[in-house]
Amino acid sequence: MKKIIFTLYTSLACLTYLSAQEGDSKKDNGEFSGNFQNTNQFYVNDPKIGTNTTQYKRELSSADAWLYLSYKLKGYKFNVRYDMFNNSPLFDPQAAFTQSGIGIWNLSKDIDKFNITVGYFYDQFGTGMVFRAFEDRNLGLDFAINGARVIYTPTENTVIKAFTGLQKFRFDVRPEVIKGINIEHRIEFNEDLNTQIGASGVNRTIDQNTMNNVVGAINNYELKDRFVPKYNVFLGNVYNTLSYKKVSLYTEYCQKSAEAIFNPTLGRMELKDGRVYYTSLSYSTKGLGINAQYKRIESFSLRTSPLENLNYGMIAYLPSLTRQNVYRLLARYNAVVQELGENALGMEFTIKPQAAYFKKHQTTININTSIVTGKNDFNLNRINPIDFATDTARYFREHYIDVSHKFNKKFKAMLGFQYINYNQKLFEQKSKEYEYVTAKTYFGEMTYKLTPTRSIRVEAQYLQTKQDLGSFVNGTVELNIAPHYSFSVGDMVNVDRVIRDASQGSDLVHYWNIFGSYTYKTTRMTAGFVKQVQGVNCTGGVCRVEPAFSGVKVTLQTNF
Repeated sequence: MKKIIFTLYTSLACLTYLSAQEGDSKKDNGEFSGNFQNTNQFYVNDPKIGTNTTQYKRELSSADAWLYLSYKLKGYKFNVRYDMFNNSPLFDPQAAFTQSGIGIWNLSKDIDKFNITVGYFYDQFGTGMVFRAFEDRNLGLDFAINGARVIYTPTENTVIKAFTGLQKFRFDVRPEVIKGINIEHRIEFNEDLNTQIGASGVNRTIDQNTMNNVVGAINNYELKDRFVPKYNVFLGNVYNTLSYKKVSLYTEYCQKSAEAIFNPTLGRMELKDGRVYYTSLSYSTKGLGINAQYKRIESFSLRTSPLENLNYGMIAYLPSLTRQNVYRLLARYNAVVQELGENALGMEFTIKPQAAYFKKHQTTININTSIVTGKNDFNLNRINPIDFATDTARYFREHYIDVSHKFNKKFKAMLGFQYINYNQKLFEQKSKEYEYVTAKTYFGEMTYKLTPTRSIRVEAQYLQTKQDLGSFVNGTVELNIAPHYSFSVGDMVNVDRVIRDASQGSDLVHYWNIFGSYTYKTTRMTAGFVKQVQGVNCTGGVCRVEPAFSGVKVTLQTNF
């Protein structure tokens, strides 16, 4: 902590000194801004839904908070963030983590065509598949880099980035060194045709202590499975966005040199190189939008060390092509990206009929379909139908459609349907009896404007399945009073419960959700009683399996 305080003090002193040297005759008091976020959880044990983490047995409550401050003065920018975790399940849902201190800090300066940053920073190259430093508080992820970064912009169409540093780990850093460079250049041929080309190179070097642990693990393998691990891994990618009128084509290829990666199926490390192929094609015109994506992953696991797994130490970010659903039951089954190998194909259509009646009433139709298979079993002729009961190479499939229609100024509604095939054994490490889930979900919502400042929204979903925990019904009623208040009450009921243990009983299991919020200018406060079913939680394609939750959540968020 003394080192952090000293670093902050030194940075501020340098900022003040350098600003004074510029000798601007005009008084510059700088620009100050920031934000604060706080989440408090109070745990109420409910054995019926399987609440079994340490917080229900001992701590009974938890709190997380982030205070971010930013100050600009004469071309310099200083950022600092204070983090606090009390009995927090964010980093590990099965544990309680307590610590507080300076989470990140950095100092940056624009000098002609250069931007120089020292301290912690977030960034990514291309789509992030060879390097992405990002934060996701909802999943307890913070992959900031602590080091130095230079951004050089020689022309308005060219950007060059280079950095070196160590990846953040809670209030410390991991010992492995990461370096990278990225170049992007935009070419405009004419007003209809342009292209943006990019290329990156990334290197990770393992420290001696980590290498000793890797070697020790390898030496315990059978002789035929042993190999000589490498200190360095090198990655490169090339990517391009080609745009012509209403059509845009994106392509990216990533290559990784051989390194030790952990294979959970084999329960040991292997020496493997890796590749990713990714492309997307989009088209947009009046009343129609189309987007198609394809991705193939071959052994592309890049972390700070091969000893890390799950969501720990991630350097390469592999985005999901499947739909990111927001409704409670539609988001029940999410496809976790398989970094050791997968094929994924997704297509999405947005249709706005241009006939006078539908145009007047703002009718919109959304259609989405996606499939994920093993890397060695992808055949377009076999997408429909698929026998998930016997074909273990099929990981995930989704068909989705919704139709929204605005009947008049006061009333609008939406209806939809989702069909899911989901390999629960693969994504959640469930036993064989849970191997595949086939689920149909019917959903809809209606919004009615009572007055110019008051509206009521009703949503309903029915998930039908004979696997996993069985079928669910979810309903929510929400009252909005602009501009300050919002209230809702909802219940998700396990209506057709699958009993796998006689001690569970056959009673209906309710997952209540009672919520209220107050917004004033840039400040928002919420409070609610929540019951959450165990399952996979995903944000932006990054997922983790979370335990069931029962209790009260109180949050505060403000910007200044």
